[in-house]
Amino acid sequence: MDAIIKLGLPKGSLQESTFALFGKAGWNIKCSSRSYIPSVDDPEIAARLLRPQEIPRYVELGLLDAGLSGYDWIYENGADLVEVAELCYSKATTNPVRWVIAVPNDSPIRSVKDLQGKRISSEAVGLTRRYLAEQGVEAEVEFSWGATEVKAPELVDAIVDLTETGSSLRANNLRILATILTSTTRLVANKAAWADPAKRTKIEQIAMLLQGALRAGEKVLVKMNARTADVPKVTAELPALHAPTVNTLSDPAWAAIEAVVDKRVVREILPKLKAAGASGIIELALNQVVP
Repeated sequence: MDAIIKLGLPKGSLQESTFALFGKAGWNIKCSSRSYIPSVDDPEIAARLLRPQEIPRYVELGLLDAGLSGYDWIYENGADLVEVAELCYSKATTNPVRWVIAVPNDSPIRSVKDLQGKRISSEAVGLTRRYLAEQGVEAEVEFSWGATEVKAPELVDAIVDLTETGSSLRANNLRILATILTSTTRLVANKAAWADPAKRTKIEQIAMLLQGALRAGEKVLVKMNARTADVPKVTAELPALHAPTVNTLSDPAWAAIEAVVDKRVVREILPKLKAAGASGIIELALNQVVP
């Protein structure tokens, strides 16, 4: 065993999607509902479940070798660490999440400048204060222990909260005034661990496989057969990651063709492939795409 990586994994809204991502990347992670020490089928990874707000600080201090947390919490903590990889996934989608200022729909506040002298509730106090200072606005920013979106207008004038789709804000009759920060999940490493060749190799392996799993979520493998004479027409319809793979079958009049393509274009190209002479077309999901 070359190195054991103490790895911080986010507990909370990102936990299930993180476990699923590691599963696609080849690691099986299990954890009971009351445990903070997941089991990983890799003797070189010792995982710990922590709130993502805490992970950057523990990585910086060397209590963790590496961890997954949002860029927002790295920024909030001002943590001095190595950002190894950006991992574009969140609780429900692969889109970035946003920290936004929101006010009640019927609030007279129409711009950030209108927040002068107002009371704002947020879990990301430092982030909020820095943004307001940049805008030249002085306001009272208080820490929110949760359920931030229900505090306006009775308790505060505005909130700063994290949103992925905006549905929770709309459900609470809030409208977005401004976006403070856009954030994605990052794999980060402690500087001393990154300087250790064995640990760095393992952390880079984790980064490569997680990125490959995310990339695979946007791609599919399309396979088909075609007469040899039709191969040029069929391959012309394939926007492959690289050139399509073409192999001659036992009958030299026929060929097998396969290509990795964007999932979003499959519904558009399948009719074109059929019209170009392809047959026996199948679409397969992928676990990894490593360029």
